Amino acid sequence: MPPKSKTAAAAAASAAQPVAVEDLFTALNRHIQAGEFPQAVKVADQVLAVAPGDEDAVRCKVVAHIKSDATEKALAAIRAAERLPIDLSYYKAYCYYRQNKLQEALELLKGQEETSAILQLESQIYYRLGRMNDCMNSYEKLQKYKVESMDLKINIIAALVAAGRASEVQATMKAQRVDLTTRALRDARSFELAYNSACSLIENKKYSEAKEQLELAKRIGKEELMVEDYGDDEIEYELAPVSAQLAYVHQLQGQTQEAMEAYANMTNRNLADPSSLAVATTNLISLKGTKDAADSLRKLGRLIEKSAAPNQLQLKESLEFKLSPRQKEALYSAHVLLLLHANKIDQAHELVGGLLGMFQDSTFPVLLQAAVHVREKKIQKAEEVLGRYAEKHPENSKGVLLALAQIAANANHFQIAADSLSKIVDIQHMPATVATLVAIKERLGDSNGASSVLDSAIQWWKNSMTEDNKLDVFIREAATFKLNHGRDEEACQLYEELVKRFGSTEAMAGLVATSARTNLEKAEQYEKKLKPLPGLKGINIESLAKTSGARPFEMPKSTDLDVTEEVKKQKAKKRKRKPRYPKGFDPANPGPPPDPERWLPKRERSSYRPKRKDKRAQVRGAQGAVTRDKHDSSGTSAASASGSSSKASQATKAPAAATEQPKASNKSRKKKSRS
Repeated sequence: MPPKSKTAAAAAASAAQPVAVEDLFTALNRHIQAGEFPQAVKVADQVLAVAPGDEDAVRCKVVAHIKSDATEKALAAIRAAERLPIDLSYYKAYCYYRQNKLQEALELLKGQEETSAILQLESQIYYRLGRMNDCMNSYEKLQKYKVESMDLKINIIAALVAAGRASEVQATMKAQRVDLTTRALRDARSFELAYNSACSLIENKKYSEAKEQLELAKRIGKEELMVEDYGDDEIEYELAPVSAQLAYVHQLQGQTQEAMEAYANMTNRNLADPSSLAVATTNLISLKGTKDAADSLRKLGRLIEKSAAPNQLQLKESLEFKLSPRQKEALYSAHVLLLLHANKIDQAHELVGGLLGMFQDSTFPVLLQAAVHVREKKIQKAEEVLGRYAEKHPENSKGVLLALAQIAANANHFQIAADSLSKIVDIQHMPATVATLVAIKERLGDSNGASSVLDSAIQWWKNSMTEDNKLDVFIREAATFKLNHGRDEEACQLYEELVKRFGSTEAMAGLVATSARTNLEKAEQYEKKLKPLPGLKGINIESLAKTSGARPFEMPKSTDLDVTEEVKKQKAKKRKRKPRYPKGFDPANPGPPPDPERWLPKRERSSYRPKRKDKRAQVRGAQGAVTRDKHDSSGTSAASASGSSSKASQATKAPAAATEQPKASNKSRKKKSRS
């Protein structure tokens, strides 16, 4: 064996010497700062080999695994350190959050000391679970830590919008010293902040401002991504949520064609994240309606898959935790309605059954279930389903009661419709609700009930302090209703109140006409306050009353001279236009006149002569008999000369009715001759 060189011996000696822990931590910090997380894991293992159970090394190893998106390895490292006195619950909860095991993550955070990191993770878990009120509570607790982070402000806006509290966005951001005007957002250079601010404006129905901020977000995002050397397709992919929201604004503004083109471009090019594609697909289908329902069903079917549990559905893994509850409801609702339009009732029943188990706190599966029953013409069953839900959940049954009222009214179940509308307290005073209830009560023959509905609405508007007060409208309509139903005293009181409150001339006229039936003195008193109509001073009322009636008014006849002058003026106004001739036509040499019968079919023209029938083709004798004459004998001799069989010769002598059948092609005739 040859002796080792001095260099190899020195290397072996240096390898045998243990590396100092301080040097290893220096290397570990260098790798972490450079974003080299796999190398950081290796160095952390070296530290743990030298100093087993070192808390800093264990934490660095777990965080490096998480940063490398290796959550399973991070969980394995956490389990390996369970015997050590190190609390890694936060990291374990974060790994579960990344794996969408949200309930397990939430359980781990319970009992933990409230720190800014714990509260941020807790708020994100609540957001994914759709528990927006709990999410906002966590963010409100986070305010006392005074965390200055743009990501935190972006998330707060998103949580407020998702919780249905978009009206609070401006005040909350003002407290955070964030200006959401277009100029400020342009200076902030954050397209996520501009996007979330636009979402809050959409919820507040400020579509023009939202469109402006979405276009700004798209412009800022494109500039930022171009600086980072993103390609055109990559930029389009990253900004797909902004494009989808911009198309949605077009849809809300009634610009249907622009919205459909944007959605179709996203779905056809497939340059968007799965959640944006799902939103674009659902919205495009909602715009198309029942047009091409089979294709729409195929597209939605790709987004939904059956769960392992019975009667359970779920979206694809890439969508289940990306879409908000409202987006999921829209997607599933579109799928059920398309199935109903395609007359696939069994599939719709199966889908609705799964939705009832998935969305137990939501009303939309119940509404879809009722829609399926209506499609099956089981109106009573639909009414039972909606009525049962309204009784169990009175605080969340407004939409259900409205649906029940509509279904019952369409089925002429007017009592059920009236009872359903009467249970919705917060809309009892609205003009549409009052008008519907009055019409239903009239259909039921309950004029007293209709009158009480109008009286209660008038009382509510008397106590109301809103700017858009409808009291005059309700008093006028109530007075007309009571006058039509023979309640002259009540109508007179309402007209008098209308005159005293608003001083309307129309109300004054109504009061005079109504009082003339009940109190003549009052009618004369108010009649004097009416302004005289112009042009009635010279008319004698007494002589007008003695006349037999109005005569038809005749226009004075004009003289013949006037008529001739008017005709001349009209003729002078007409422009003389040159006649237009066909191309190549010479008016000087027109030639022979065209045939006046050229537009008639040939058989209807006077020059038509029908073709003579060939009498030789007639068959004489009994039906089905075959005559043998010279022509037939020549035909048979020709057939026998060509070597054909007796069957072929008989085919040439078929009855005349067989000639009306379509002719076979040349190939078929050849095949027959060979047989």
